[in-house]
Amino acid sequence: MMGTTLPTPLYGLYREQIGFSELLVTVVFAVYAIGVIAALLIAGDFSDVLGRRPILLCALGLAALSALCFLSEGGLPLLFAGRVLSGLSAGLLSGTGTAAVLELAPAGRRARAGFAATAANMGGLGLGPLTAGVLAEYGPWPLWLPFLMHLALLVIAVAVTWLLPETVHRSGERRLLRPQGMVVPAEVRGVFAPSALAAFAGFSLLGLFTAVAPAFLSETLGVHNLAVSGAVVFSVFCASTVGQLLMSRVSARSALPVGCLVLVAGLLLVGVSLLLASLPFLLVGAVAGGIGQGLAFRAGLTVVSAAAPENRRGATISAFFVVAYGGISVPVIGVGALTMALGLRNAGLVFAGCVMVLAAGAGGHLWRRPAVEA
Repeated sequence: MMGTTLPTPLYGLYREQIGFSELLVTVVFAVYAIGVIAALLIAGDFSDVLGRRPILLCALGLAALSALCFLSEGGLPLLFAGRVLSGLSAGLLSGTGTAAVLELAPAGRRARAGFAATAANMGGLGLGPLTAGVLAEYGPWPLWLPFLMHLALLVIAVAVTWLLPETVHRSGERRLLRPQGMVVPAEVRGVFAPSALAAFAGFSLLGLFTAVAPAFLSETLGVHNLAVSGAVVFSVFCASTVGQLLMSRVSARSALPVGCLVLVAGLLLVGVSLLLASLPFLLVGAVAGGIGQGLAFRAGLTVVSAAAPENRRGATISAFFVVAYGGISVPVIGVGALTMALGLRNAGLVFAGCVMVLAAGAGGHLWRRPAVEA
């Protein structure tokens, strides 16, 4: 998952080298999410049929191809290709990896395994910008070194994945592989809708920081250090992991509305940071918003995976990630478009206000009608 966010602090360097607008930055970022959603919709249940390990190995192969696209420095077309391949990789990995970790967990450790899976997901997304920012700022070959490091890590990941036991045991009945679309079994729908809406709002915040925060830091706050930009984005994902850990202290049905309300507080602080051009407010908003997102995300994933039937768990989790990654793509492109007309700061304020309304609405609904855990 680190590879999916490695380019975040490097977009400024790509803009200098190739030359494109802030809108195009958000589009380059968002095509990653399109790749994720395409993989989830087309191959969301493939691991339920073929097994977890083959799909995980395929995801790692696509991640390696993405890194090679960035290493080639072939201009904007290969930037787009690298992001799409990265999205396809993440789409295969998100649902399949989560299902595999849950199934490999010993009896009675399913909740801890769920935290391990989501923490690895968010931790990797956060380490990508931090690692790339530090290597690009203080190491040689700023546009090469982060992706060479990524390829080395992928080699290790392939070796580890190859040794994993398979958790899907095929029956004598053969199922055809075909695109499934959004697979939400009837017994899951009661918990799926509110949980997925909370995830959509939380991932919108992550999208804002991953795509736009580096530009805001350099253009508005005058912070040009790539390591600092990467650290700010890392703080959001790190806080998300902390929020997921905090969920173990409360029930999932309580964590969902509380997470939404904490997310609203974080977005409010982000809006204040935009108005005052304040780095401290931006950092506090990032941490608060990340904690809220983590609480709501893990709680939603917990109730959805618990309610899903075993033979459709991979597909159901994939559908959950489809909605989540919708939040990380569509609103971010809107910010890029608004930037052309309103400027970066005002576009960020409009975005923060819209997501605050969405998160507050989801939180209020979940408070009145809590999602029932299976």
